[in-house]
Amino acid sequence: MNHSLVFTKQIASDLSSHLAALSPDRIFVLTDSHLNEIYNGFSSTLPFLNDATIITIPADEANKNLQSLQHIWTSLQTHKATRHSVLINIGGGMITDIGGFAASTFKRGMRFLNIPTSLLAMVDASVGGKTGINFGGLKNEIGMFAEPEAVFIDTAWLKTLDRENRLSGYAEMLKHALIAEETMWAMLMINNFDTFTIDTLADFLPENIGIKQTIVAQDPQEQGLRKALNFGHTFGHAFEAWALMHKPILHGYAVAYGMVCELYLSVVKMGFPVLKMRQTVNYLKAHYGKLPITCDDYDTLIAFMHHDKKNDAHGINVTLLSDIGNLKINQTIDETAIKEALDFFRET
Repeated sequence: MNHSLVFTKQIASDLSSHLAALSPDRIFVLTDSHLNEIYNGFSSTLPFLNDATIITIPADEANKNLQSLQHIWTSLQTHKATRHSVLINIGGGMITDIGGFAASTFKRGMRFLNIPTSLLAMVDASVGGKTGINFGGLKNEIGMFAEPEAVFIDTAWLKTLDRENRLSGYAEMLKHALIAEETMWAMLMINNFDTFTIDTLADFLPENIGIKQTIVAQDPQEQGLRKALNFGHTFGHAFEAWALMHKPILHGYAVAYGMVCELYLSVVKMGFPVLKMRQTVNYLKAHYGKLPITCDDYDTLIAFMHHDKKNDAHGINVTLLSDIGNLKINQTIDETAIKEALDFFRET
């Protein structure tokens, strides 16, 4: 992991200094249609972006696709981007994912910076170098590991988020706590989410993001330990893909639903404490609601799980827990176990 993670309350000066050090021949900015107005207010305070070329793609996860990727590549080509140019990705995880992939593949790699504007992007997409697009109805099917030059985390962006988008990021914060730190889990669980101020959320971020940084530093290419970060994601990505066929849901909500299923399997297969599972599941259900799946959807969800990137020759692969912070990666589950977990999810 070679990029710098910059927590800042002076993004104008910090970003300006970093760009000066990179000395790009051209600056490009990628954002989405929802952020246009917010970006215009942001960029007015950054005179060094006056000459930047702005690339805008449609908002939402459904547009993290080949069509949007081609639009980015075409814009870079049309405006004569080179390997000495810089692309600044300003937005949520969708923007940092697709922007990082576009930059890392254009002319075999141009430099890019990330400015995550959502809580989810700050705690999840800000670290780890995962880039990519959705393809064939599957989440992040095409992608690569590529590190940004730097990530600038300015918690002032959190003020632009609605409750659902804050909750989406909070699910990943809970996941980090579950896989690493019981004290943090207890702290996140004690309070009703709606009592948190932006400042309180911001105070949690350095330690919470630090969990992912520590794991990624030890396993940058996801050969072993890094699979811990996929807790909740085998089921979660299947839920997310299913929702794209019906009514799309935010990534954090899908992860929350996935954690319900994988906590159940952790209890059944690994002896995870039932009380802690019930506390967590009750919190998730109270804040994230339910996904309206039925028994008739099980085969579709299982089919999505068979495409999961963590799978091996033995079958569908999940990360489970024997307790908070006690990881059990590379656990193979069969369809009977999956259906039991889905039953639990529906009936809880």
